[in-house]
Amino acid sequence: MTTTAAFFPLLPVAAVRERLLAREETALLDVREEDPFAQEHPLWAANLPLSRIEIEAWRRIPRRDTFIVLYGAHGGIDLAPLAARTLASLGYANLHLLEGGLEGWRAAGGELFRDVNVPSKSFGELVEHERHTPSLSAPEVKALVEGKANVVVLDARRFDEYRTMSIPSATSVPGAELVLRVRELAPDPTTQVIVNCAGRTRSIIGTQSLVNAGIPNPVAALRNGTIGWKLAGQLLDHGADRKAPATVSDAHRAQAQADARRVAEKAGVRRIALDALHTLEAPGRTVYRFDVRTPEEYEAGHLPSFASAPGGQLVQETDHQVPVRGARIVLADDDGVRASMSASWLAQMGWEVYVPDTVPPASAFTETAAPPPAHPPAAAAVAEISPTELAALLKKQQIGTAVIDVTTSANYVKRHIPGAWYAIRAQLAQAVDAAIPPAQRYVLTCGSSLLARYAAADLRLLLDARGERDVEVLVLAGGNAAWFAAGLEAETGETRLATPRTDRYRRPYEGTDAPAEAMQAYLDWEYGLVAQLGRDGTHHFHVI
Repeated sequence: MTTTAAFFPLLPVAAVRERLLAREETALLDVREEDPFAQEHPLWAANLPLSRIEIEAWRRIPRRDTFIVLYGAHGGIDLAPLAARTLASLGYANLHLLEGGLEGWRAAGGELFRDVNVPSKSFGELVEHERHTPSLSAPEVKALVEGKANVVVLDARRFDEYRTMSIPSATSVPGAELVLRVRELAPDPTTQVIVNCAGRTRSIIGTQSLVNAGIPNPVAALRNGTIGWKLAGQLLDHGADRKAPATVSDAHRAQAQADARRVAEKAGVRRIALDALHTLEAPGRTVYRFDVRTPEEYEAGHLPSFASAPGGQLVQETDHQVPVRGARIVLADDDGVRASMSASWLAQMGWEVYVPDTVPPASAFTETAAPPPAHPPAAAAVAEISPTELAALLKKQQIGTAVIDVTTSANYVKRHIPGAWYAIRAQLAQAVDAAIPPAQRYVLTCGSSLLARYAAADLRLLLDARGERDVEVLVLAGGNAAWFAAGLEAETGETRLATPRTDRYRRPYEGTDAPAEAMQAYLDWEYGLVAQLGRDGTHHFHVI
C-alpha cells in the first residue's frame, strides 16, 4: 500500500476483492455523476457523486470509521482525492483511494457492470435462472385480460411508476405488499395471478415471493414487464389509480404471517427483540434500520430511529440504501409480513438481516417526523438575495448578473428561472470557465438552495483563489421553490446547459418514449447478468 501526496492510502484492487470476499464492511464509492457511473462500475460500487457528498454522506454512511474506498475520474480530473478531502472534513477517518481507479480495476481483470441497482438486478436474474420462475409473454397476458379470464394483474412498482404507464386492468401492489394483500385481490385459488414491473427484476422477485410463500393460486411474471408489452406492439394505460385494499382480513393476515415467517427462516433471517437492537451496534459494525411499510403508513407513525424504505424498492435499490457492503440491516413493519418477506430477499443477497422477534405493538409506532437531516455547514458563508430582489436585477437586464442552477437536470428542464444556467456542482469551475460568461455577480440556486449553498461556497473559494474578490456570490433565499411560490416567471427546456446532463442516467424502462432499440438492448443486458456474476465472484448470493 502506498500513499498519495494528500495522505490518503492507495488500496490495490486485490485488497478490495479480499475484503468483499471476506464480507468485511466496505463502502466502495464511485464519486462520478450517475450517468458515467451507470456506464461501467464494479458490482458492489455505490454511487455517491462528489456534488452531493455533504447532503448524503452522513445518512448513507452513518459510521465515521467505516472502511471507505473511493474512485472516479471525469474529464481528465481525478475526483476521488477531492471526495476524500470532503469526507475527511465530515469526520470520516478510514479513507482510501482505489489504486488505478476504474482503469486499475479493469486492468486487474475485475468485472465491470452497466446500469444502476446492478446487485439487485443481477440477483433477480439468478433467482429466475435457479428457480425457473414462471412467466407469461405479453401476448399471452393480453389474451387473458381481453378474454375476461379469471386473472388479476398486480403491478409491483412504486405507485408513481404505475401511474405513468401500466398494463390494462392492473392494480398497484408494490412488491413488499404482495404476500400481505394478494388474497384480498385473488380470494379464489384458481385465479391466475400475474405480477409485472417495467422490466424484469421486480416481476421476478414479486412472482417468486408469492411462490415461496405458497399461495394456492397459479402465479406468473409478465415476461419483460412493460418493456415486453411495448415491444409486442401492445398499448399501455396511463394515469390508472387502482390500489390494493387498505385493510386485510384477520384470516388472510394470519396466513400471510405464517407464510412469511417460514420463508424468512428458510432464508436465514435473524430475529431480535426491539429492546435488544442496541446490541447490534458493536464497534466496527454499521446498522441500518428501515421501516418497509408504505410511505403513508410511515408518516402516520413509525418506530424511533427507523428510516422509510418500502420493502419492494429496498430490495430493488439495496446498493443505494445500504452502500456499506457487510453492514447489518434491521427491517420492521406492523404486520410481520412485509419485513419478513423483504428480509428473506436481502438475506439471500448475502446481507446480515434482522426482523423483530414479535410484531411491534401499535403503541411502539410513536414517531411521526422523519429523522432530521444532518448537513454540515458550507465551507464559506455566502450572503442571500430574495426572489423579488433577484427578479428586479434581472428585469433591469443587468449583464453583470448570472444565475446558476445546480438542481437536478430533470428539474431544470421542467422549469427554471428565465436566463438561468444549468451546471453540475462538481463541474462548476469548468462551467464558469468554458460556458457561463464572466459576471460581476453570481446567484446560485437549486430546489431549496440547500445544494446551492455548498456550490456558492465552492465558487466563492474559487474566485478568491483567482484574486477575483470583487465578484459577488449570492444564494437565492429559498431557492427555486421560493421563486415559483412568489409567482415569478418560469422558463422550460434545455435553454442554457453549462455542463452536460450527466447527473442522472436515463433508464431504458422509464417514461413513455424510450426507443425500442434501447429497451431491447436493456433486456439483452439483463439476460447476461448471471454470466457476469459468475465471472465476478464476489456476490455471496444464495437462492432458496
